[in-house]
Amino acid sequence: MSDATVFIVDDDQAVARSLRWLIETVRLNVETFASAQAFLDGYDASKRGCLVLDVRMPGMSGLELQERLAASRIQVPIIFITGHGDVQMAVRAVQSGAFDFIEKPFNDQDLLDRIQRAIAFDAEQRGREAQRAQLRALFAGLTPRERAVLDLVVEGLSNKAIANSLGLSAKTVEVHRAKVMEKMHARSISDLVKLAMQNQAA
Repeated sequence: MSDATVFIVDDDQAVARSLRWLIETVRLNVETFASAQAFLDGYDASKRGCLVLDVRMPGMSGLELQERLAASRIQVPIIFITGHGDVQMAVRAVQSGAFDFIEKPFNDQDLLDRIQRAIAFDAEQRGREAQRAQLRALFAGLTPRERAVLDLVVEGLSNKAIANSLGLSAKTVEVHRAKVMEKMHARSISDLVKLAMQNQAA
């Protein structure tokens, strides 16, 4: 069984059961919810996977749930299931960040392919976020003085120029720079500059 989970939100229990059966045939974990609110109450954001979401539901609609998740910075990939009259609505949902939509009646294999793509996308997204978090942790481990030296290294200043700027000896700057390289696991100055730029962009 894969460690990915497909979350199904559909108020039609017959449809939810049918989707569960289909998705479990490819050995994916499935959790079903009868309403958008039930999903919000029970969702565990640490579980990787994707959300298969009906557009039209009583109470909170699928689009409203999408808005709530975006407002909470929850980035689970969403595949909307739409009826024929909902295609324009689904296109708007994709423009608002949904991963995909599929129109009823849909081909089972087509849906499974889209789910696998959404799960792969989620894994990539989580991997990038883990790298960003690791980078932030490395930068957080620098002392204020090391950070000041790093900022001037990134600007392209020599040790001598950094020493003049910070009122230090060139030897002290060299020690700080070596410590920064060690803490950041950088093999070269160009590595260090790239890491600093990635951290700024994160």
